[in-house]
Formats: sequence, structure tokens, C-alpha cells
Amino acid sequence: MLQRLSHRLARCEEITAAALAAAVTCLILTNIAFRALGSPLYWVSELAIYAMIWMTFLIAGAVLKRRQGIAVTLLSDLLPPTGRHLVGVMVDAMVLLFALLLVWLCWRWYQPLTLAQTGFDTRAFQGQTFNFIYAENTSTLGIKKFWAWLIVPWFALSLSLHGVANLLQSLKALRGQL
Repeated sequence: MLQRLSHRLARCEEITAAALAAAVTCLILTNIAFRALGSPLYWVSELAIYAMIWMTFLIAGAVLKRRQGIAVTLLSDLLPPTGRHLVGVMVDAMVLLFALLLVWLCWRWYQPLTLAQTGFDTRAFQGQTFNFIYAENTSTLGIKKFWAWLIVPWFALSLSLHGVANLLQSLKALRGQL
């Protein structure tokens, strides 16, 4: 069940990242055309940047789920199968540890409970916490930056799910080797 959920989430992330890659291409081409006509659209560049950031985080989660990241396997290739599986378990555990640490950091960054306690009043939240995450606007789009930054907590939660699924799969494979 967990493996299926992780696989489906990775597939959705891949599809969304592909759509964002197409959007980035269209946005950049649109901006080139408008610049050539002498009236650039500055908000298009900013939107392309945020789309590229989202695309990167989404595909990174899918890549880590599929264990397709770049790796140096010089030492693990020299190990017997049990040793390779043990290294795989350790790598999956480190990815999961990183993901959980990132979840915790995002929780501290966004402070959703404190925001709720202040009645979602961002000024009261800022006065109480000196955290201005909800106050800053994007340069040209005019939206609050925290909306664009929500990809980081999404990535953290997604990577946590993928990390648990991969770790369980690696432990099962290791158990089969013993």
C-alpha cells in the first residue's frame, strides 16, 4: 500500500514537473518575443523562475524515489550482495533522516500552530515570532512569497513518504539476503 502510494505520488510529481518544464519554455519564449518588440514583461521572468524552482523540487522527489540520483558506487560495487544491500539501507535511512529534518525545519519556518493561535493575523504573528515569512511579496507578481516557498514543505513531506517506502523495500531485500 505504501509502495503504491509512493509510486503514484512520484508519477504525479513527474507529470507536473514535465508540465512545468513546458510552461517554463513557453514563458521564456514569450518573454523573448516581447523583449524583441521592445516591451518586456518582467512578471513573466519571475513566474518562469518560480516554475523552474517548483519543477526542480518535484522531479528531485521522483528521482530519489526511483533511486536514479547520481551516485559514486566505486566502493559498494566491490562489496558482496549483502554488503551492497546494507549500503542501500544506510543510504535510504540517510535520505529519510534528511527528509524528516527538512519537515521539522519547515514546521519551524512556517509555524502553522502559532499562526493559527494568532487568528491568522500575520501582523500579530510577526510581532510575536519576529518571523516575516507571511509578509514579503514577490517582486513583480505581487503575491506573497510563502505561496511560492510551499514547494519546500511539499518536497519534505513527499521525500519522507518516498524515504519510508524505499527504506522498507531495502530492509525487505536485505532480509532476503540474510
